Amino acid sequence: MSDDTDAIEAAIALLVPRLLGTLDRLALIGRHLHPPHIPELAEAIGDRDNFLSEARDAANALSWPDTLAGFHDPLDVAARYTLQACSGLRAAATQDNGLREAYRALRQTARAMEALYDLKDALRTLDLWFLNPDQRADPALLDRLSHKPATGGVVHVANERTERGGFSVYFPENHDPNAPCPLVMALHGGSGHGRQFLWNWIREARGRGLTVVTPTSTGETWSLMDPEIDIAHLTRVLDRVREHVAVDPERLLLTGMSDGGTFTLLAGLTEESPFTHLAPVAASFHPLLLTMTEPDRIAGLPIYLVHGALDWMFPVSTGRTASRALSAAGARVTYREIDDLSHVYPIDENNRIIDWLT
Repeated sequence: MSDDTDAIEAAIALLVPRLLGTLDRLALIGRHLHPPHIPELAEAIGDRDNFLSEARDAANALSWPDTLAGFHDPLDVAARYTLQACSGLRAAATQDNGLREAYRALRQTARAMEALYDLKDALRTLDLWFLNPDQRADPALLDRLSHKPATGGVVHVANERTERGGFSVYFPENHDPNAPCPLVMALHGGSGHGRQFLWNWIREARGRGLTVVTPTSTGETWSLMDPEIDIAHLTRVLDRVREHVAVDPERLLLTGMSDGGTFTLLAGLTEESPFTHLAPVAASFHPLLLTMTEPDRIAGLPIYLVHGALDWMFPVSTGRTASRALSAAGARVTYREIDDLSHVYPIDENNRIIDWLT
């Protein structure tokens, strides 16, 4: 039995680094995804998927006892989704217009992260991986996270990937639910899903003690033509979350990507909005929106506006126009134009957004 145990430990020691290394490379590829660059980005995978496949096959060739199924199954699921992401990206590189296929492929990484999250308390390597690199040597943070929380972690409410209108939430680990903490409500892009979008924020949420909520739109995307539908949805979600954790009333951020960024402005500029800060990313904008906004709501409102210079869906001129118009209307705008950003979510911007919020 000890020989079997040693072989399984060796298989885990081989599989986990290859899995995390491949996911890190896919995250870098996703951050720089731009239609003309898909072939070279697919090449950037290198041999990582081959090495990962070999490690997965070696692990699956072993006889895992039932007592270790809780290790084997999440690792195998995460490896499978990661390999699907690699193969999908490679397939996209062979197509004349493989952008949709590339987006679809990279979404598999969120499924892999979700599977691995269940193992973070058992594997120190994973526990550290779910933090930003500059936080992995912070003794105070690591001590706080090392104590198993009575509450906290990831919860999904009516938010299977086949469902619309639910939400996912990360509650801070080892946080007194009666002590107010900042809240981030992050809205996915068109045809996206809140269960997937949560993983864009998980490291910042864990490392900086934030409550992060990622609702799923009631329709295929946010109700841009009839905003009241999803505004009511966001209100219900916020009320549900507040039943379980105290929220800092001066640090309520509404943010979102693409259609989610556009809806951030539609919902966040209403007079009744509870959100104290807005951070639309890669959003559409029309100056007529401001004619429907009460001057008292926008006066002094902190808005962190992010747009990519390479954005092919909403050209960068959209972001510049939004910055000028919102500033002229009285908002306190921080405009971030990112030279190498296309129409993708810039995870590396999260910490700057949180610094601005807090």
